[in-house]
Amino acid sequence: MAPPILKLDDIFLSFGGAPLLAGAGLQIEPGDKICLVGRNGSGKSTLLKIAAGLVEAQSGELFRHPSSTVRYLEQAPDFAGFNTVQAYAEAGLGPGDDPYRVTYLLSHLGLSGDEDPKMLSGGESRRAALARVMAPEPDILLLDEPTNHLDLPTIEWLEGELQKTRSALVLISHDRRFLEKVSTATVWLDRGTSRRLERGFAHFEAWRDQVLEAEELEQHKLGKSIEREEHWLRYGVTARRKRNMRRLGELQTMRSNYRGHKGPQGTVQATVSDAQESGKLVIEADKITKSFGERAIVTPFSIRVHRGDCIGLVGPNGAGKTTLLKMLTGQLSPDSGIVKLGTNLEIATLDQKREDLDPEDTLANYLTDGRGENLLVNGEQRHVTGYMKEFLFQPEQARTPIRNLSGGERARLMLARILSRPTNLLILDEPTNDLDIETLDLLQEIVAGFPGTVILVSHDRDFLDRTVTSTIAPAVPDAPDGRWIEYAGGYSDMLVQRKGALEERKRAEKAAEKPKTQQATASSSSKVKLSFKQKFALENLPKEMAKAEAEIAKREQVMADPNLFTRDPAVFNRLAGEMEKLRGSLTDMEEEWLALEMLREELEG
Repeated sequence: MAPPILKLDDIFLSFGGAPLLAGAGLQIEPGDKICLVGRNGSGKSTLLKIAAGLVEAQSGELFRHPSSTVRYLEQAPDFAGFNTVQAYAEAGLGPGDDPYRVTYLLSHLGLSGDEDPKMLSGGESRRAALARVMAPEPDILLLDEPTNHLDLPTIEWLEGELQKTRSALVLISHDRRFLEKVSTATVWLDRGTSRRLERGFAHFEAWRDQVLEAEELEQHKLGKSIEREEHWLRYGVTARRKRNMRRLGELQTMRSNYRGHKGPQGTVQATVSDAQESGKLVIEADKITKSFGERAIVTPFSIRVHRGDCIGLVGPNGAGKTTLLKMLTGQLSPDSGIVKLGTNLEIATLDQKREDLDPEDTLANYLTDGRGENLLVNGEQRHVTGYMKEFLFQPEQARTPIRNLSGGERARLMLARILSRPTNLLILDEPTNDLDIETLDLLQEIVAGFPGTVILVSHDRDFLDRTVTSTIAPAVPDAPDGRWIEYAGGYSDMLVQRKGALEERKRAEKAAEKPKTQQATASSSSKVKLSFKQKFALENLPKEMAKAEAEIAKREQVMADPNLFTRDPAVFNRLAGEMEKLRGSLTDMEEEWLALEMLREELEG
C-alpha cells in the first residue's frame, strides 16, 4: 500500500454548539477516487476545506506530503483582477503545466475563454472554476458538487475525464450515477466521525444499512446489560463493598454511554397534501412552436399529458427545456399551436433558482405565509415547529432567517412548503440540486407514488430512471435544433431507443447504398449480369435465413421458461448471447439478399 499523500486524523471542530466534527479522518493515497458522503450539515464541505488548508481544525492532525499539489473547487470563485475567463483559469497553472489544457477544458465545459467574469451566471462561474482546478492535473483534486449546473452531456464528459485522471480525487455530489461511475472508495461522514469503505458508491447504501443495524443491536444489548446490573444491585446477594462499588461505577458508565449515544439523524417524513382530482387529460399541446429571433427553440411539437403521468425533460443547457416547460404549463404562450390545460388543476412549482425564497424571511413565516404559528396540512392544523421537525429542522430554527440556510436546507424548506399545500400537478425544475441522498430518496418516493401528475426537468440520470414514465429530449442531442421527441420510460430507456433508431437508420442507408454500388459495378462491366458468386448467394441466402430463423425459434422456446434465469443463469446468458449473434447475422443476410434481388431486377429490365 502506498503511503498517504494527505491524511487528516482525529479532527475536531465546533462552532459553539454540538461538535460538527468529532474524531473525523480522511486518508488520500495516490490514485484514490473517494466519494465523501453524508447528510446535509454533516460537515462534508468543512472537512474538504480543512484538507485544502482553507479552514483550521481546533484539534487533530493534518499531514500533507511536502511535494504534493492540491486544488479545491470553490463554490463561489473570486474573479477579482481577471478580465477574461481564460486568464482566470490559466492563473491556476503551475510553471510546467500545459496551457492548452485550459483551452481544452473550457471548450468542453461550454466556455470560449473570452467571457467577462463579471457577466457570468452562477453555472458559468462553476464551470470556469472547474477548468481552473482540473487544468494543472494536481496530485489531489478536491471537488465539492462538481456537477451542479452541468447538463447531461457535460456530466458524462466529466465522468470520463475524472475516470482517466492521474490525480487522486475526493468528491462530494448528490448525483448517484456520477459517484457510482467515478468512485472506487467511500468515506461516510456521520455524527462527527468518519468510516471508510474500500469500494465505490454503488456498494455504500447496503453497507451503511448494515452498520446502522449493527449499531442498533449494540444499543439494545447495552440496554439489557443495564437492566441486569440494576437487578443485581437491588436484589443480588451482598458481596464485598469494594466489588459493589466497582460494579456501581461500571453501571454508571453504561448508563452514561446509553444516554449519550447519538443515533443517526432522522429521515424526512412527508406526504403530499391531497387535492381535488384533476381531469383525466391534464395538458394537450398541438403543434406548438417557439423561436427567439432566428433560433428555433421548439418546432412543431405535440403531446397529451394524462393524470398520473410523470414526464422528464432532458437536454443540454440552452436547449430550451425551461421554455418548453413554461409553454406546457401555460406560463408562456407559443408562437403558434395550441396548449389546453385540463380541469381542476392545483399546480405547485419547485424552481431551480429558488426565487420563491426571501433571504430575510424566517423559516416559520415562510411556511405559514405569515399567518401565525400554525399551518393546514391535509385538512389538519399543524404547529409549524412540529411540521419543521419532519423535514429535519430543529424548533430553535423557526426564527432563523433563510439567508443562514445551506443550499440543501433551502431546497428542503421549499419542499416542505410545496408538500403542505394541496396539489395535483407538480412542476419540478432541477429538484435534486443540493439535496442529500436520504432526502433525494424521499423525493423519489413522493414523485413515484404521487397520485397526480408530475413534470420535471433534471440532469440526474438515476432520479429520472427511478421516477419518470416518459422522457422528452431533443431529437439531435449534440446540436438541438428545436425538434423534441417523447420516449417511453426513463433516461436509460431513452438512450436504448435512440441507439436502436440510429442503428435502424444506418441499416436502411446501408441497404440503399448497396444496390447503387452494385449497379455502378455492373454498368462499368462489359458483362451486364450477375456474377456466379452473386447468383449463388441469391439462391442460397433464403435457405440460410430459414436456418437462422429456426435456430432463433429454438432458443426463444427454451428462454420462454420463466424460471430459467433463476435456475441456471449461465445457460440463460449463453442463449441470450447466441440469440443476439443469430439476429445480427439474419439482418445482414436479409440486407444482402434484398440488395442482390433489386440488382437482379434492374439488370433484367
